[in-house]
Amino acid sequence: MHMADALLSPVVGGSMLAASVVVAAYSIKKTQNELDEKKIPLMGVIGAFVFAAQMINFAIPGTGSSGHIGGGMLLAILLGPYAGFLTMASILMIQALFFGDGGLLAYGSNVFNLGFFTCFVAYPLIYKWFTRKGISPKRIFWGTLISVVIGLQLGAFSLVLETLLSGKTELPFVTFLLLMQPIHLVIGIVEGLITAGVVAFVWRERPEILEKTSAGLPLGKVSMKKVLTGLSIAVVVIGGGLSWFASTDPDGLEWSVEKTGGTTELEASSSIHNVLADIQSKITFLPDYGFKTSESDNEVKATAQIEEVWPAVNTGTSVSGIVGGALTLVLAGLTGLIISLSKKRKEKATL
Repeated sequence: MHMADALLSPVVGGSMLAASVVVAAYSIKKTQNELDEKKIPLMGVIGAFVFAAQMINFAIPGTGSSGHIGGGMLLAILLGPYAGFLTMASILMIQALFFGDGGLLAYGSNVFNLGFFTCFVAYPLIYKWFTRKGISPKRIFWGTLISVVIGLQLGAFSLVLETLLSGKTELPFVTFLLLMQPIHLVIGIVEGLITAGVVAFVWRERPEILEKTSAGLPLGKVSMKKVLTGLSIAVVVIGGGLSWFASTDPDGLEWSVEKTGGTTELEASSSIHNVLADIQSKITFLPDYGFKTSESDNEVKATAQIEEVWPAVNTGTSVSGIVGGALTLVLAGLTGLIISLSKKRKEKATL
């Protein structure tokens, strides 16, 4: 559900960026109360895992569409809402800058749609309600499944509303909404099952992580070795190999845009779109999670109408998965480290 710049007007895109910056600033302040040396590497590894997992599009039978996990609820459950939101912002920044996944103008909207509703609405109001009497496998399953579905539904509705406010007449509000919500309901159910499985793994290995995170406490002396090792291996396996098996069907957003507007390539409406697109194309070094190709190669492929092969065994995809995971690990971990150092400086200043 990564928005392209063409879906937004500069005013709406700028407003959503400002909103996301405010939430990020609030999250930085609140994260200082619960961040310790154990959570910093967890932010990096969980962020890398979500990056890799988002590369796997699963087909939705009978629709010609596909979906992938958003990951916001997984981040909130394992890191807490504040560190979870900051980690989501790190993931989406790496995707937009280096892989061309999601526009620069749409960055704030993508962070808000995928991070805010999961971390600050669905997690505290739904997931924590299920676990209020204690965490158990059954409560983890139902709390995770329902909160993921609700969070994704709110994010999808917000996206449709943003296109309406942007004046995108190619995407009539009611038609677009009636396509977006059902397809993301199905995607949400699948994501909920996947997320519940990962959370159950962490609960089985280190239940203290969920308990302390839910209470807003530092992780303290909790051993992280098994969890970090398991998730790190998963990043390499998913990003380096399983990403070949991703569905080639358009994702839920692209599918809805095409069904509503007749095309997935909406025209840019201002010079700002063109400037940002030019900047993004220069920064991106693994566009669409693959090696760059020349314009002549793209023209040959287009004229030849080469049929896509599945699974798409591609070195560029493997490199993208591993490099992207590593970059996300560094950025998310660095974010946590900077917050931690800032906290220590303030504590020294008050002594």
